[in-house]
Formats: sequence, C-alpha cells, structure tokens
Amino acid sequence: MVETLPLFESLPEGYKERLGRPGEYPFTRGIYPRMYLDRPWTMRQYAGFSTARESNARYRYLLSQGQTGLSVAFDLPTQLGMDPDHPLAVGEVGKVGVSIATLEDMKTLFAGIPLDKVTTSMTINAPAMMLLAFYLLTAEEQGVPWDQVGGTIQNDILKEYIARGTYIYPPQPSMRLITDIFAFCAEHVPKWNTISISGYHIREAGSTAAQEIAFTLADGKAYVRAALEAGLAVDRIAPRLSFFFAAHSDILEEAAKFRAARRMWARIMREEFGAQDPKSWMLRFHTQTGGSTLTAQEPLNNVVRTAFEALAAVLGGTQSLHTNAYDEALGLPTEKSALLALRTQQILAYESGITRAVDPLGGSFYVEHLTDTLEAQAQDYLEQVERLGGAVAAVEVGFFQREIEEASWQFQREVETGQRIIVGVNKFVSPNSPLEEATPIQRIDDAINRTRQEEIRRFREARDGQSVRIALEALRTAARGTENLFPYVLEAFRRRATLGEVCGVLREEWGEYQPAY
Repeated sequence: MVETLPLFESLPEGYKERLGRPGEYPFTRGIYPRMYLDRPWTMRQYAGFSTARESNARYRYLLSQGQTGLSVAFDLPTQLGMDPDHPLAVGEVGKVGVSIATLEDMKTLFAGIPLDKVTTSMTINAPAMMLLAFYLLTAEEQGVPWDQVGGTIQNDILKEYIARGTYIYPPQPSMRLITDIFAFCAEHVPKWNTISISGYHIREAGSTAAQEIAFTLADGKAYVRAALEAGLAVDRIAPRLSFFFAAHSDILEEAAKFRAARRMWARIMREEFGAQDPKSWMLRFHTQTGGSTLTAQEPLNNVVRTAFEALAAVLGGTQSLHTNAYDEALGLPTEKSALLALRTQQILAYESGITRAVDPLGGSFYVEHLTDTLEAQAQDYLEQVERLGGAVAAVEVGFFQREIEEASWQFQREVETGQRIIVGVNKFVSPNSPLEEATPIQRIDDAINRTRQEEIRRFREARDGQSVRIALEALRTAARGTENLFPYVLEAFRRRATLGEVCGVLREEWGEYQPAY
C-alpha cells in the first residue's frame, strides 16, 4: 500500500526537508516515486569461473531460472591484465573467476546471450577499458549497436589502492583511463554506467558502516573532479555514475546506511558540484550481501544470514542485488547453491510482501536516528579526507588503509572476547551439529592452466603479428600524449592483440604502482 499525503504531512518539523518523498531530492526515501511497486530490483548474481565456455553455461542456466541481469567475475590474471601464460598466472587461471584474454574468449562468454536484451555488470578495475572494449566488439559481432548496450563496469581504481589490491598502474594514469572511459561512453555508449564506485570491498576489508559511506563518497568526489578537470560537463557524466555497497547483518543499520549515503550524495552533487539535472543527484547502487559475514562453521547458517542481509538491502532501496551462496566460505558456488541464492531473492521479491510499500521504514524514529547518526559520522570522515587534499592524496598517505585496519582489528577483538556474537563460531557451538555435515565444494581443475596456455599459443600463431605490432605501437604513442586511449585499445583488439599485450604496453610506459606506506 502506497503512503498517503496525511502521513507525510504529519512528520515532525524538519523531517519533511531531510526526507522528502520517494523520488524527490534529497532521495533519502529512494530515487523512484514508486520504487518496487512496478517491478522489483534487478537480480544480478555474480558468477564466473574456469573457462568462458563453462561460465557461459552458468549464465544461461541462471537466466533460465529467472535471473534478470548478469554479473561477471574475472580471475586474478584477468583482473591484473595478464594473459594465462604469464609466469605469475600459474595456479590462478580460472580459480576465482573466468579467464578472459582475447576477443574470442569474450565472444564465447556471451554466446547465445543477446547483449541488447541483457544488462551486464563486470567486476574489473585496472583493465576496465580493455574488458569493456572486448564487450563492445562482441556486441558489434552480434549486430547490436553500441547505443543499445547497457551495463556497468566497476572501474573503481581508488578502492583497489584502499582495500583490495588488484591495481596495475599508479593513480594518475589510472585516473586518465577512467576519464577516457567517461568521455568515450558519453559519446558512443550512452546507456553504459561507466563506473561503479565501490564501498563493498572497503566494508569487506573491515570498515564500519560510516566509513563505508564516507570513503566511497570521497572516491566518488575524486572521480567527478577528475572528469571536470578533463573538460567533461558534470551533468553529462554524473547520471551514469553508479555505486556498489555491502549489506551486512545489522538490518536496521544497513538500511539506514543506504538512506544516509543517498542523501549525502544528492547534497554533494547539487551543492558542491552544481549539478542541475536531478538524475545527477541520484545515488543508484547495486548491493551484495556480505561475503565476510559467511562462516565455514555450520555453513547452512549462511542461508539465513544472506536472507536477512538481502532484506536490509531491499529496505534500503537498492536498484540491484547479488545474494551470496551459503558455501562461499569454502569455495566457489556450486550450481545448487547458486540457485538457492537466487531463490532467496525471488522469495523476498514475490512472497514477503516487502515490495508493497515504498520505503516502509521511513519515519521510524529509530531508523531516522540511525540515518542521521551515520550521516554525521560519515561527514566527519569526509571532512578529514578533504583536509588531506581529497581521496587520491588520502590514498597516497595511507589514511583510508589505517582507518580500515583499526576498525577491522576492533571488530576481531570483539569477536574473540565474546562481545560480538557469531552464531556457531563463538557461541552456540555444537561439536556434533548436523549443520556441520559435509558441504560439496566446487574445485577448479589445475589442468585449466595448460588448456588456456595452449589456446593463447594457437591464437597468437593464427593472427597477423605485424598488424598487431603496429596497433600496439600506436597505443604506446597515444599513451605518451593526451588523446583518448579507448579507440586505440579497440583497434588493437580488432587486430587480435591480447589483454596482456595491451596492458603490457601501458605497464612499460607508466610503470606499476608500488605502495609507499
């Protein structure tokens, strides 16, 4: 049932301005007037493992079971811009995601999946331009115009320095890659979300909810500033910015976190950056339930944890959602556990009744108190970052990293002293619990290393090597100047360069980032 006008008008003085209505500035109550009344959030399960062929089968299976969007997990060599035959790739090919090194791999990954009908999110950062180029060329092969392609690349390099570690280049050239993507997509791929500014990994590294808000928004401000310095208009790029947050186990705090983040971003964009388009003020976000909250002990308990965390994300107004599988503390999800995770979302959407109200927690004294408290705490952190000179400077002096390490240590101390209870881990522990029964674990065969190395060898042998070298040298020259690099990357892949070769040229020109802290 949608709220009525008298309910809104009866709120205490000051609340109407701070809350607004759903779909109105400052978007505390959600970015759309009707939220889930017309359709639920996008169910976008994160998946990818082994080869492109195997991952394609998993994507098609999930779509057949009612998933409404794709989310690609890449293996570590791909995330670091390395081909499968790189010496450092040994033992990591296909292990935590799918191995992608060539345009042929990307075409296989999306075989039979029409890219004008499905939106795709790709968790890729340092080589985000390269994977998006593969994707666009795959769409081109399918006959899909780029202006009909929709999806998101994570493309958030600052959080890699802060919390995750899969960076390649130093901050300044990395920011150039990001703004080049902004500019290229604004002109050629208007439906693409050019960055997903990620608090998820910050939270998973051990931050508090307030730190997750603050550090994520600080990174967002840095990207907007970089775009403005590159000559892009704020209202041209801001509507295509998106965010990515974690949903942990404290349901009401998590719901309040999303509400506070929306309100703060709306104010930042309108008041600090002068954005005029209301779409520029909207914080659109994807949510993933907390991987770090899953336990290897009594893994079936994780089904319950994930359901509650998904509820928090929906109460907080997420636009899309990934629910973790219960076995992810032990290994990559099996087909069975991945399906149960998807079913968790579907039950929430279609059986719980939660979609029948717009912002059902709005006006709750406790939730509004939590929202205000988290906003105040996050604002304090934002001001500290500004005093350091912004997010890039804060990364370089290790501010974010130290704050997260302190919060993580405090959390672990609370667990070890019993102040914070983790069911089945430090309380209610039963040595013979039936919930400890053996859980099937998906394991990736190490033979994939040899398979992928042979595929890359054959790929290189079959191409025109001279044509590839010409394209790579053109990219090298452009990297030394100021031109947009996206067209050069596209041309290199059209001529059948590999991911590692394209990223290698930029490694040679820009070097690799080495933390100073």
